[in-house]
Amino acid sequence: MGVERLVAGIMMPPKLQLLAVVAFAVAMLFLENQIQKLEESRAKLERAIARHEVREIEQRHTMDGPRQDATLDEEEDVVIIYNRVPKTASTSFTNIAYDLCAKNRYHVLHINTTKNNPVMSLQDQVRFVKNITTWNEMKPGFYHGHISYLDFAKFGVKKKPIYINVIRDPIERLVSYYYFLRFGDDYRPGLRRRKQGDKKTFDECVAEGGSDCAPEKLWLQVPFFCGHSSECWNVGSRWAMDQAKSNLINEYFLVGVTEELEDFIMLLEAALPRFFRGATDLYRTGKKSHLRKTTEKKLPTKQTIAKLQQSNIWKMENEFYEFALEQFQFIRAHAVREKDGDLYILAQNFFYEKIYPKSN
Repeated sequence: MGVERLVAGIMMPPKLQLLAVVAFAVAMLFLENQIQKLEESRAKLERAIARHEVREIEQRHTMDGPRQDATLDEEEDVVIIYNRVPKTASTSFTNIAYDLCAKNRYHVLHINTTKNNPVMSLQDQVRFVKNITTWNEMKPGFYHGHISYLDFAKFGVKKKPIYINVIRDPIERLVSYYYFLRFGDDYRPGLRRRKQGDKKTFDECVAEGGSDCAPEKLWLQVPFFCGHSSECWNVGSRWAMDQAKSNLINEYFLVGVTEELEDFIMLLEAALPRFFRGATDLYRTGKKSHLRKTTEKKLPTKQTIAKLQQSNIWKMENEFYEFALEQFQFIRAHAVREKDGDLYILAQNFFYEKIYPKSN
């Protein structure tokens, strides 16, 4: 009885309980608002630091005199652009480039676009092309960012950058992105995500016809490879997919797949050792600091997958993925051999003979 009287004594009247709940809710909203402001301030600070670093480099360049007169070695005059598609293991792969840049003597630069907009304005395209092609202090350079393909040739550039990329099974990519917006990942676990607090599973979203899991959200890898033309971003455009395929074959040095990332890294190390020497070892035996995983991800059911696969958008994105996968496996088949379950890069398999005229 004594305990019951004590509990009854500390029980608040209903009005006070309601006020307490309201006060708690207001406090939580205030905290969320403050966290958001801190995130915005951090982003502004990062941009200010980046601008300051660029100004310092440009000032040193002015004081030391331009390097344009001193022609760079062909091996040094190289720029790689990795126009990374979101949620395709892009951060994991990029971190390998960061881990190797000091040892292999090249620069890594992140292309940070406002609100991660993959389409640049015309004036920004001109600035970007000029920066990359004339900024000799940053060569050899590895640029990465969520931007769609940009054709440097139409700007009159003589030496184009080397494009590489990685793509992923379209449904797996969308599922990963869906949960990433809600729960983040193990790379920056404290960062508040846009959809944080939404506990709805991907299966529930598809069943209810939600916008975050709609088939239109699958349309991303095709436009990233298609480029900056308006038709590229028309969801379900056959022209866009044909252009994306053409660019993949003709404009990209190598396109890998998330599901076979190690093989992609191995091929890059064999073909571009100036940048990727040591990358395969780092991926296999490193401390795995480069790996990034979305948290709280739940695999979709067969019914959910089947429903998405009825969409023409999925059929086109999947056709592009299968096209890229076939091309990657074709390149790999001619570059490596398997022995005891491991892959080995082939040695040089050509030589020159019958060289005329004969030297004296």
